[in-house]
Amino acid sequence: MALVLFLVFSLILTACGTAPKPGGQSAQPGQSQNTPAPAQPDLILATTTSTMDSGLLDVIIPAFEKKTGYKVKPLSVGTGQALAYGEKGEADVLLVHAPDAEKKVVEKGAAVNRKLVMHNDFILVGPSDDPAGVKGLGSTVEALKKIAGAGKLFVSRGDDSGTHKMEKSFWQKAALTPAGNAWYQETGAGMGQTLNVASEKQGYTLTDRATYLAQKKNLKLAIVLEKEPALLNIYHVMEVNAEKFPKVNKDGAKAFSDFLLSAESQEMIKNFGVDKYGEPLFVPDAGKNVESLGK
Repeated sequence: MALVLFLVFSLILTACGTAPKPGGQSAQPGQSQNTPAPAQPDLILATTTSTMDSGLLDVIIPAFEKKTGYKVKPLSVGTGQALAYGEKGEADVLLVHAPDAEKKVVEKGAAVNRKLVMHNDFILVGPSDDPAGVKGLGSTVEALKKIAGAGKLFVSRGDDSGTHKMEKSFWQKAALTPAGNAWYQETGAGMGQTLNVASEKQGYTLTDRATYLAQKKNLKLAIVLEKEPALLNIYHVMEVNAEKFPKVNKDGAKAFSDFLLSAESQEMIKNFGVDKYGEPLFVPDAGKNVESLGK
């Protein structure tokens, strides 16, 4: 009788797709039944806030998890903090957008296999009446000089993110030190929150286009400068070096990197945002050279 009950129970499990796999492993919920369950399913992704605030990860991560059986824990922070997680071995894979800072992490041996994933661009936004008069300038450096000269509010992330790093590079090129001035405010927060502050206080800020478009309906901000070649915003994926940090989920990191560069994921990136905004929020770049972007 016990044998009969066991056989019936096994048949029910098989029909439901939850029967044990060889070696005692079971498929993860939603995972393809032809794909073995990962030995180490938990995967830590350290990434910039723009990939989360734009909603892109809400599309990419579920598709990756369903295909592979991995369970992703995203740490959505500024790129500087995301890279710091990588340098300490506290993440498995990084998706970031600060090329110069990324290269330093690779040179230190903390990350490997840095690959181009996608790009969009930065834009300068501000009050629709543009009190500093920067529309039509075509140069972010000149725009910042005018904002500073007029003493109009500029809201900075101030969080060492990729966006903040880009902003600081423009201030440096303008030969200006904004910190400490009454018209310059740092939020120490992500892009979404910084946009909200700029909107509420009617100030200018530098943002990635994707986050701005995703939150535009709730903002009282207009694009005042865009399409300058220097505003290109490039994203790379990097695997944290398992040889340096043995606890890193090496297989999971490679699987996520491979998925981002796959035709399936690149097509999702290509189409993301088109239905809502009439244009994609990101441009897929797998297999391209950085030098060819924006041309």
